[in-house]
Amino acid sequence: MTQALPFANLRIVLVQTYHPGNIGSAARAMKTMGLTDLVLVNPRVFPDEEATRLAAGAADVVENARVVERLEDAIDDCVRVVGASARLRSLPLPHYDEPDEMAQALVKDAVHDPVALVFGRERFGLTNDEIRLCSHQVSIPANPDYGILNLSQAVQVLAYELRRAWRRLPCADIDVAVDSDADNVATSGTPSRLRQPTREQVAHFQAHLGRVMRDSGFITQPHARTEEQLQALFARATPTRKELSLLRGLLSSLEAHLPPSSDDRQD
Repeated sequence: MTQALPFANLRIVLVQTYHPGNIGSAARAMKTMGLTDLVLVNPRVFPDEEATRLAAGAADVVENARVVERLEDAIDDCVRVVGASARLRSLPLPHYDEPDEMAQALVKDAVHDPVALVFGRERFGLTNDEIRLCSHQVSIPANPDYGILNLSQAVQVLAYELRRAWRRLPCADIDVAVDSDADNVATSGTPSRLRQPTREQVAHFQAHLGRVMRDSGFITQPHARTEEQLQALFARATPTRKELSLLRGLLSSLEAHLPPSSDDRQD
């Protein structure tokens, strides 16, 4: 049988939401656009009657929301993670200048794999460390003199862009063949080796690259800026899983020819 799965793979992540009512309002904004996968990272209060009340007809989205302790737990299986930020940070991560560009990229990847759109706290959004866990950033181009949106409004705007992008996908792109094994979902014309790596796979690669840079003497002390710039480079390049595996193989080969590190000698 065939069915359209992109919306099942589009995940909304709310980080440390302070007011439980905002969870309900965000769930309502999601459901009006057909989104149902909600993950809450360490909310201050949940479950809560206020969240259910403000969800109105979207109480099922609230009831089915998953609660995790760390942002990594919400996004590790995602191939593209976009952090919604009201202001640009100093981090060199790729930034979508327009929300519709972000939506097109997320929906395209969601045909094959989970993706996430991450929202931060009501008062100050996402921290720099949380933004570093994302592959991209997006901002809503609101009135520069008064660009303040509450959490559910921001979710509504970007959820609308996701639905708009999904409606514009060619039908052939959203037909997904599902065989009898529920864990075996194969998208026609997209071999596994061409799919994007998950955030967890990218994180392992970045850690491996950082280790080789230090052990080879390329960097002799922690250089967060250098590693951030390389993270941004690979986010822009969007290597496939196969390409990332080749890069890991290259790093392993280089690592084998390096002298033992001080930690290895201590062992």
